[in-house]
Amino acid sequence: METYIPAQSDPLVVTMLARIIFCSAVLLATLAVILLALFSPLPKRKPSPPWLDLSLYIQQPQSPNIIEIDATSSNNNNDHVAQSSQSEGGGAFIFHRMLTEGPENTSRLVGKAQGFIIPVEHFANSGFNIIYLTFHTPQYSGSLSVEAKHVSPKDTEELTVMGGTGSFAFARGLAVFAQSIHGDAAYHVKLQLRFPNNQSRTTTIPG
Repeated sequence: METYIPAQSDPLVVTMLARIIFCSAVLLATLAVILLALFSPLPKRKPSPPWLDLSLYIQQPQSPNIIEIDATSSNNNNDHVAQSSQSEGGGAFIFHRMLTEGPENTSRLVGKAQGFIIPVEHFANSGFNIIYLTFHTPQYSGSLSVEAKHVSPKDTEELTVMGGTGSFAFARGLAVFAQSIHGDAAYHVKLQLRFPNNQSRTTTIPG
């Protein structure tokens, strides 16, 4: 009866097999990394804050007799527009005007503009240089605070929106006030507002 004696493995063959296995493993790992890089979903970029553009008009006062109101007086009536004459040297004056969708005084009413008129020579030092724009429409209900510390006698002024309430909570942006050349309005106001990412604004008030 013959006995089978296995032949000893060739060391060279064993070494070659080990190298082939190692190279194959490295190649497969590299291929896996490349495939993951190509087909993995891209990380979502943080979207830019949504913007809202509004265009509206501040109307001239309706009453033919403008009533002047001194802010230091105890008998103020906020329903009138206060204007100071050039001969006056100081004082703060309260104003209240209507905001409309279009330049005509018959345009749809969207809110009101309230604030203080400070004589130019005292304006920069006043702590009350804020214009409040209040909205009452089906789309928007709230107010905006517009800082007016750097107003000068120009046809167009670019002011800063400092914040808001209601539909305009946390709003920031720009408010451009330009003297209106259309209709009955005194000023054309263009607002460009920015909101936090979780607040989307799509509807605008045309103008």
